[in-house]
Amino acid sequence: MNSTYTLIIAVILCFTTATAFSQNDWALKTDKEGIKVYTKNLDNSPYKAVKTTCTVDASLSRLTAVLLDINATKDWVYATKTCTVLKQPSPSELYYHSELAIPWPVSNRDFIVRLLVSQDAATKTVTVLGENQPNYLPENKNVVRIQQSYSRWLITPLRNGQVQIEYVLQVDPGGSVPAWLINMFATKGPFESFQKLRTQVKKSIYDNVYLPFIKN
Repeated sequence: MNSTYTLIIAVILCFTTATAFSQNDWALKTDKEGIKVYTKNLDNSPYKAVKTTCTVDASLSRLTAVLLDINATKDWVYATKTCTVLKQPSPSELYYHSELAIPWPVSNRDFIVRLLVSQDAATKTVTVLGENQPNYLPENKNVVRIQQSYSRWLITPLRNGQVQIEYVLQVDPGGSVPAWLINMFATKGPFESFQKLRTQVKKSIYDNVYLPFIKN
């Protein structure tokens, strides 16, 4: 596979800026298997924001447990080479480092994120925020550190044991990869990862999960 094409898919998957959260101006790009992927332009970035939505057969706790299971991230998030927990201050907060595998001659990308989980007491909607922490660890000279990113999951409980997911993301991958190439393939990575997420959440390791900070 062309290395630039792989980079496009990999880095587009991971994050979002806070300005991407507006519900206006989203353009539907993919609608398959109950997974919808939208894009929108941002005023402060050449890279498009991406929003992915779908319904998953899982409880709030089960899906949240998958998102917090950092060691298993490479099983479903596209192009993940490594993903390691750095610190976990509480059951609902952690810091992790991930490296994206990009074929030569394009350098791998890495990023450091603080994940924070919260739940609305009235609606029971779970929010998982991912804050970029680029200076948390020294940079590897052979890997390009992603400096600008943000992510947000909204997980809303539905009837019949399902949840509705909305994931908004945008990232500046750094380096010399042109924005128009990133934007051209913005929908492929999220779609493939959400396909795998549906499989991941069914694994037996999450059967008896209990998260004290989540009410189903």
